[in-house]
Amino acid sequence: MRIAIVCYPTFGGSGVVATELGLELARRGHEIHFITYSQPVRLALLNPNVHYHEVNVPEYPLFHYQPYELALSSKLVDMVKLYKIDLLHVHYAIPHAYAGYMAKQMLKAEGIKIPMVTTLHGTDITLVGNHPFYKPAVSFSINKSDVVTSVSQNLKDETYKLFNIKREIHVIPNFIELDKIKIDSTIACHRSVMADANEKIITHISNFRKVKRIPDVIEIFYKIQQQIPSKLMMVGDGPEKEVAENLCQKLGIFEKVIFFGNSNEIDKILSYTDLFLLPSETESFGLAALEAMAWGVPVISSNSGGLPEVNFEGISGYLSDVGNTDEMAQNAIKILKDDAILAKFKENALSVAKQFDIKNIVPLYEDLYKEALRKNI
Repeated sequence: MRIAIVCYPTFGGSGVVATELGLELARRGHEIHFITYSQPVRLALLNPNVHYHEVNVPEYPLFHYQPYELALSSKLVDMVKLYKIDLLHVHYAIPHAYAGYMAKQMLKAEGIKIPMVTTLHGTDITLVGNHPFYKPAVSFSINKSDVVTSVSQNLKDETYKLFNIKREIHVIPNFIELDKIKIDSTIACHRSVMADANEKIITHISNFRKVKRIPDVIEIFYKIQQQIPSKLMMVGDGPEKEVAENLCQKLGIFEKVIFFGNSNEIDKILSYTDLFLLPSETESFGLAALEAMAWGVPVISSNSGGLPEVNFEGISGYLSDVGNTDEMAQNAIKILKDDAILAKFKENALSVAKQFDIKNIVPLYEDLYKEALRKNI
């Protein structure tokens, strides 16, 4: 198949998932065309089946906000015609499904029928999409898609609750590429750069927004380090980073916390990590937790959103109510205080992650692509 993938090209989970999906589809023999406003951060163009087409938005003084949706839909029309693309796969309902529908209508006027698969990732539904300004457009775009998927059962349920959706939504979870994860034999000596041999390494990775409850991460670590010698790795950047730094100063633990900012060495950091913290207000899936588990890192998380579908209680880690930092810290200490218990949780975390291996998930998308093409005949 010749498939056009539309996504956000940033560090966020949806862009990473869309990029990795496209690369795996290319390895499986499909011709993949990424269409977005800049090259996705994880996109490698060394495969002859992978192509990237940039959407340029001309600047005119007339427009206070440049019309990206218009430029994207026009680019989709041009690329479908030029490369004879069979199917559109858009990630995020807004604005991508909306632009995809407009492209479909323009192509239809020229006698070209093309199906569109829309994947819902989270904030396009629960945050942005549910805003009264966007809600009618999001409902319309989802209902006009030929096939709709969501990354968790929780997100599917939320979509039906928040919008008037008449289409079936298929749950296809996010995934991890386990073949990429290789334990380096020199890890032990590199680890000393981050922590002493007797210290446990605890990690949090996110975009540092309020929904991630960054102060809770610091408070949980503060309670852990009172009983377990440890260091905290804070990976990512965003509006709550300064809040976290100030809280570390206030609690007297600044020297025990390393703020990396956005990093291209996430795999290396996770390979050193003993425990991962994700106390978010909500997560549509919890991709950061899955990436940690793929490195054999147990997870302490909230029990909201799709997290219980990824982090299995008492197996790959523990789940607590949002904001219950006392229980989260107690569960963390329960795992970290005994090396045998920690080793068992690490083993379990990897075992759970294997269920989400990319080789198990991508065929589910391929089956839906075939279904969409059949509907389009």
